[in-house]
Formats: sequence, structure tokens, C-alpha cells
Amino acid sequence: MTTTSPTTASPTTPVQNPSAAPLERLTRLLGELTGPGQPFAPEALAELDRTEAFPAEACQALDAFGLRRYYVPAEHGGALESFDVVMGLLRAVSRIDLTVAASHGKTYLGAAATWIAGEPAAARRLGERIAEGTTVSCALTERHHGSDLMAGELTGRPAPGGGWLLSGEKWLINSATRAGLVTVLARTDDNGGPRGFSLFLVDKSRLAPEHFTHLPKVPTYGIRGADISGIAFHDAPLPEDALIGRVGAGIEIILKALHLSRTGCVAMSLGAGDHALALAAEFVAQDGGGLARDPYVRRELGEAAAGLLLADATGVVAARSPHALAGEMSVISAAAKAYVPAEVDALIARLLHLLGPYGLLSPDDPHSGFAKVERDHRIIGIFDGSSLVNRSALIEQFPRIARGYAKGRWDAEGLAEATNPQAPLRPMRPGDFGLVSSGGCSVVAGLSAAVGELRELAARGHASTALTTLAGRLLEVSDRLHQELAAVRFSPRAVPGHAFGFAERFESCFAAASALHLWLRAAARAQSPLAETALTACLVKALTDLEEPVDEADRTVFDDLADAVLARPSAPIHSLLDHVEPTSSQEGAAS
Repeated sequence: MTTTSPTTASPTTPVQNPSAAPLERLTRLLGELTGPGQPFAPEALAELDRTEAFPAEACQALDAFGLRRYYVPAEHGGALESFDVVMGLLRAVSRIDLTVAASHGKTYLGAAATWIAGEPAAARRLGERIAEGTTVSCALTERHHGSDLMAGELTGRPAPGGGWLLSGEKWLINSATRAGLVTVLARTDDNGGPRGFSLFLVDKSRLAPEHFTHLPKVPTYGIRGADISGIAFHDAPLPEDALIGRVGAGIEIILKALHLSRTGCVAMSLGAGDHALALAAEFVAQDGGGLARDPYVRRELGEAAAGLLLADATGVVAARSPHALAGEMSVISAAAKAYVPAEVDALIARLLHLLGPYGLLSPDDPHSGFAKVERDHRIIGIFDGSSLVNRSALIEQFPRIARGYAKGRWDAEGLAEATNPQAPLRPMRPGDFGLVSSGGCSVVAGLSAAVGELRELAARGHASTALTTLAGRLLEVSDRLHQELAAVRFSPRAVPGHAFGFAERFESCFAAASALHLWLRAAARAQSPLAETALTACLVKALTDLEEPVDEADRTVFDDLADAVLARPSAPIHSLLDHVEPTSSQEGAAS
């Protein structure tokens, strides 16, 4: 561990982004598939939503592209070498339709436990099945127990002749009916507890019909066409090789797998946020200029864009951290999953208020597909642990986070890698994941050095005084917050209510620190006044969310950000912060 600040990337020697090629190909394809008569055409998606029908044709188009190969790590026969690649691909699909993304992307999330367990033969077999077109689901929750995994009643018992017998029900499971393979968490010790559960990969094609029953699809408020259903097992016989990892390791494996699946939810949430902002910006821009000139409209649009920039920064860092900061993923994934869906929900609510009645029109109306985005996104905050569950996970680690911050301890090399999207990533080693952070949170603990670096840039005329002042205020807030985290005392079943408020404040600090780190590493930011405007807006928004007083003069940055968004309403939001020029296909797919 070190507190040495990494060298700023040279603005004249940008590094090629290794994830760009598959993302550009998929984005270009999605732009083509949104045309009339195509599976991603707005009218086709609207009809599927109206009839609550599964988006089979859209999923088949993604299969034809080869998206499944990116759900399988390269060492297991797939194409996935960097986790941020699959996150970028899922975000691109979510930017068009969240139902399709949740339905197709479930296979990666369902397979994650097998990648975490690290058994090469089992992982390669699963990789082959996914490549052949088999969908994988993950069955954790039960009808009467919600997020309390250790209350689960579905059992796995040794069979008399070897193998296992599975009995019980899992409910509210994405792709439970349509999936050919299901990762199932089962109680293998009557007494339960952390070592009382195991994971099994169930191949439904190897079970006789009397040994399992599909439960009916559950009507949902959003992602109406997704297969949200359940499955019941009746003494279902499983072979020995169905066990994932060791007997009794189910809770540990699934908690580590959640580091990845929660980050996957973040990517889908960001895609929905991209879609919502693009729809709103296009509506305002095409009004003939009246709305675009309205001060209130511009301010609201700019503040919404700043919120999405903060969420984007959080998501970028979270997607790179399984490689760069693997030992801290228990903090990073929880913070990102709690923060990003909540921020995007707030953004959508702000934009819905801005759109008025047009935001409530049906998805096939030429004015808006906004109502579907609003409904679909609501469920992301619940997937893979609600904000309450993730904030509880953060609160449990307050002592570690506070100690690391107070001692000025962070992983500078890992932080530099996590916050430079143009840099190659080290191989991901799931064995480095932990149930608690190995050293706190480098993203926030490194804030002091980042502010110092910013002040040095300002002294050389490469950053404004206003920006350094805002960053300094963020650091002061962070210092006070970590003192408060260190003072929290609680027993596991008696967490004080105010601790959840501290967790929310920590998330805002994490998001703002992520934006600052990314700006400092951005190769083109030295020549980009727009990038400084975007970062300034992020800091003003974060301080506002932290309930810190902000001058009206500082808040005018939202107006400037709104102008940038309205100038190119379909451009991806990240192009404002890192000044990456989007291709025409990227802009087309965002609309």
C-alpha cells in the first residue's frame, strides 16, 4: 500500500482502449436493428411491452452478434478478457431496451458463481454450454424470505446412491422458466448459518418432468416481457459434478459473485439513464427552441445530466475494479449498486417532471418512449440486493473504511488503473475477492492526493481556481464524514438509523471522487474546457446532494452543461467528461 500519486496521463499520447472494438461493433449493429421492421424498432419493443411478451427475436439478434461469448472469460473458452467490456456491452443494449438487456444479460450473472468457484473443468463445460446458446439463471430468493439468503428453505441432501436430491421452491427468478441451466442456492445443513448452504448448477435437460415444476410468470410493473417466474424441485436428482465449489461454501461464493452481478446491474441502470436523458434532451431540442431557452428547463436538464455524469463515473470505476482493486470490491460494488440506480431513479423523476404529460405517453408515441424507461428502471434497484441491503453491507465495513482513510492508506497503482479507461487491465483473479475490503476504499482514501494534484495543475494554469475550491470543499466533507463513520457503534441486529444516512453520504463522496480521478487521468482533458465544465457540474451536484451550501454562481454550471447536452442530445454522457468523440453509430443507437 502506498499514498504515492500516479503520474497524469500525457495529453499527447493517448492509450488505445482495448474494449472499444466490440462495443463499436455492437453499437453500430444496434443502430441498424432499430430500423423499421427490425427487432429493436421502437414499435416492436412497444408491442412486446404491451403484450408482456418475451423479446425472443431481439435476444436472437444478440446471439447472432456473439454477445454470449463475452459472458465467458477467455480462460474458459470465451471472449471476455476485461470485465468492463461486458459491462459496456450490456449498457449499450440497455440504452435501447432494458427488458432485452435484463433477459439476455442474465446468463452472465447466472454463470458468475461458477467463474468465482474457479474449477477449470466445470467452468469450461459451462462456457461450452453458453456458447451453444444455453441460457443460465441464478435462483437465490424464496417467496417468504426476500433478501435474507440464509433463511432459505430449499434443501440439497446427499442421495443414497451418490449425488444430491434437491427439494423446494425458488421464486421471483429472472429466466427461471426459459433457462436451461439454473444456479441454485440450497440449504445443505439443517442448522443453516454461513456454512450451511451450497450452490448447484442444475441442468434441467437431465431432469425428468416429475422432478421440477415451473412456477407462473409474475406480472411486473417494469420489464414486463422478461421471464420473472420461479421453479420448484421435487427430490430432483443431481450428479456430484452439479456442486459448485465446496459443500458449505455457497454463501461465500454467491456474496463474491454479487460483486460482479451488482456491477452488472449498474451498467444496465446507466444504459437506462442514457436513454432517458437522450429522450428528454431530444424533446427539448426539437421544440423549436422555446423550451431550450427556458431558464428553468435548462437548469433542470443540466442538473439531471450532472447526476448521470456522477453515476457514469461510479460505474466506470466499479467496472474496472474487479481487475484493479479486487480486494476492495465488497465496498465498491455495494456503493455503486446502492448509488447508481437511486441516482438514475432521481434523474428519471426530474426529467419526467420536465416532460410533463409527454413523459407519460405510450412508448410508441413519436414524442416519447419515456414511460417505458421509467417503469423498466424501477426494478434495477431491487435486483441483486436493494439499496437498503447494499447500504447495510457498507455499514458493516465502516470501521475498515474509516481506518484506511485516517491512516492515508490506499492502493495507488490499483486506483490509477481503475480510473484510467484507456489503460489495459491486469487479469481478473476472482480468488482475490473478499467478503470484506482488504484495506478500506482507495477511491475515497485517495481523494486528498487527487485534490493536491488538481491544485498543482491550477498553479500551472491547467485548472480553474473555482474547480479547486469545489474539490477542496468535497475533501473537507469527506474528512468530516469519515470521522463520523469511525464513531458509529452498533451490533449486527441493531444498526442505528443514522448510519444509513452516512452510507448515502459516503456514496456521494465515492461518486464525486471517481469523477475527479477520471478527469485527472483523462488524456484530452487539458485541451477540453467542456471536460472541466462537466467535472465542475459533478462537484456542484455532489455537494448539493451532501446538503452543503452552494452559491448560485456555481450552480450556473448546470446551464452550461445543458447547452452541451442540447447541442448533441444523443451523444453518450461519458463524452462530456473524458472528451471522447462519439461515432455517428454511437449517437444513433442512443436515440
